[in-house]
Amino acid sequence: MNLNEVKAVVVYGDGAFKVLEHGTYVLCQVTEKKILLSDLKYWSVERQEAYFDAEQSLVREKEINRG
Repeated sequence: MNLNEVKAVVVYGDGAFKVLEHGTYVLCQVTEKKILLSDLKYWSVERQEAYFDAEQSLVREKEINRG
């Protein structure tokens, strides 16, 4: 891990997110891949989860709605 990489604490809102604790990345809920904040485009406001891409967002949606 790069010494400059720190996990951020983020609150996800409608169309924007707010960084509560400074960092450079968050983790994808599905894959646990690092997502740079500058690349973060997919998240769930309701579940407060980040996703690496649209495909992972769909995977998570299907997991949640299985039951």
